[in-house]
Amino acid sequence: MITPAYPSTQLLIANQWCDAADGRTLPVVNPASGAEIGRLARAGTADLDRALAAAQKGFETWRATPAIERAKLMRAAATLLRERAGEIAALMTQEQGKPLAEAKVETLSAADIIEWFADEGRRVYGRIVPPRSLNVQAQVLKEPVGPVAAFTPWNFPINQVVRKLSAALTTGCSILIKAPEETPASPAALVKAFVDAGVPAGVIGLVYGDPAEISSYLIAHPVIRKITFTGSTPVGKQLAALAGQHMKRVTMELGGHAPVIVAEDADIGRAVKAAGAAKFRNAGQVCIAPTRFLVHDSIREEFVRQLVAHTRSLKVGDGLAEGITMGPLANPRRLVAMQALTEDALRHGATLAAGGERIGSTGNFYAPTVLTDVPLSARVFNDEPFGPMAAVRGFQTLDEAIAESNRLPYGLAGYAYSQSIKTIHQLSQRLEVGMLWINQPALPVPELPFGGVKDSGYGSEGGPEALEAYLVTKTVAITCD
Repeated sequence: MITPAYPSTQLLIANQWCDAADGRTLPVVNPASGAEIGRLARAGTADLDRALAAAQKGFETWRATPAIERAKLMRAAATLLRERAGEIAALMTQEQGKPLAEAKVETLSAADIIEWFADEGRRVYGRIVPPRSLNVQAQVLKEPVGPVAAFTPWNFPINQVVRKLSAALTTGCSILIKAPEETPASPAALVKAFVDAGVPAGVIGLVYGDPAEISSYLIAHPVIRKITFTGSTPVGKQLAALAGQHMKRVTMELGGHAPVIVAEDADIGRAVKAAGAAKFRNAGQVCIAPTRFLVHDSIREEFVRQLVAHTRSLKVGDGLAEGITMGPLANPRRLVAMQALTEDALRHGATLAAGGERIGSTGNFYAPTVLTDVPLSARVFNDEPFGPMAAVRGFQTLDEAIAESNRLPYGLAGYAYSQSIKTIHQLSQRLEVGMLWINQPALPVPELPFGGVKDSGYGSEGGPEALEAYLVTKTVAITCD
C-alpha cells in the first residue's frame, strides 16, 4: 500500500471544511520520527459560535428525521468508512504511532459500532401506561436531549469519537466534537464519511484548539445540553464540576488501573497470551489495559518467565513498517513518565525483568517493560502507567488479591484467569469494576455496556444503556372528554 500524504486538518462547521477565522494553526508531529507532518486549524471563539449555531439548527432538522432514516444514513457512513479503512489507518499510524494493523482494526470496528447503534436507535421505545380513568391516555415519550459536546483523547482517535457520535446521532441529537489535537486527521476522516453519506448541515461539527478554552466555552453555553468526555480522572472531575454548575448531564469515561488476577489454577499460557497482548496493545496507552498483575505465588515465577518471553518477542518500531507489533508512545512526556515510574519502582525494591529503557534517540520508543516483586508503595501500583509497563506482584489468598484490586479509587476494568467456578463466581461478585473479562482478552463490543465505577467515571458508552444519557423522558397525560 502507498502511504497517503498526511493532510492539514480543518474545522467542520455547517458541513463546510474551513480554516479558523483568525487563521491560527497548530502542528501535528509523527511520534515515530519527531517530525512535523501537518497542521490543523485552531478554533477561536468566533469559530465556536458559528459551530454552536450550526449545531442548534442541525438538531432541529435531525430530531425531526425518522429513526429509520437516521439509521440508513448511519449505515451508509459505515460503508464508506470500510471502503476507506486502509487510507484512514495509514493516517492514524502517522499521527498516533500504533502499528498499521491495529489502526485498521480500530477503523473497521468503528464501522461495526456505527451499524449497531444505527439499529439500536430504531428500538428507542416509550410506553403506554394504564390510566386511572378510561377517558385518559397516559404515555411516556423518549426524546433527544439536544446538542451534545464531546471531548475525546488521542489514544484511540476514531474509537473514542465513534461511540459518542453514534449514540448521539441514533437518538436524534446533533453533536459538536472537540477531537484530539495530537491526532486530528483520522477523526476528521471518520466525520467526512458521515458528511459524504449525506448527514444534514450542523448535525456534526468538528473543532480543535486549546482544550481548556474550548471545554469551558462549550460546557457553559446554553445551546449544549449534554457533555461526554473520555480522558484522565483529574480533568474529568473538573469538567463534571463545570457541567454541574450549568445542570448539564454528563457521561464520563475516565482513567483506570486494571488489576489482573491470575489464580493458582489458571492456564498460564492463556493468561500470558491474552493479558500480554492487551498490556502492550497501543504501547500500553489504553484506559482498560491490564496494569497490576496479581499472580498466585505458586505460579508467579513461571508466569513472569513466560511474560518476559512475550515482551521480548515484540517488534518495536515505526507502525508503518512491516512486522511491527508495538509503536512509539504518543509524545515525549510519556517517555519521561515511563522512566520515572521505572526508577521509582526500583528504588522501592522492585526487580526489572525486561525493558525499562528508551529505545534509540529518535521518536518516542520505550522498551516493553516487566517489573516483578513490586511493593504497594511503588507509584506504578498506585498511578495509572499508561504505557508499556507490566507490574507483577504475588499473593497467597484470593481475599488478598481482591482487596488489592479494590484498594484504589479506580474501577474501570479488570481481568482474571481461573478454572474454578467458585473463584470465578467470587471475582464476578466482589471486584469493583465496570467491566470484567475472565479467561479472555478485553472484548468491548458495542452491544455490551462500556464504563467504570468510582473515580473511573459514570455512564456507559456501549449497550442500550449508552443511549439513555442522550434521551429525556417526557410524561404526557391526555384527557379526552
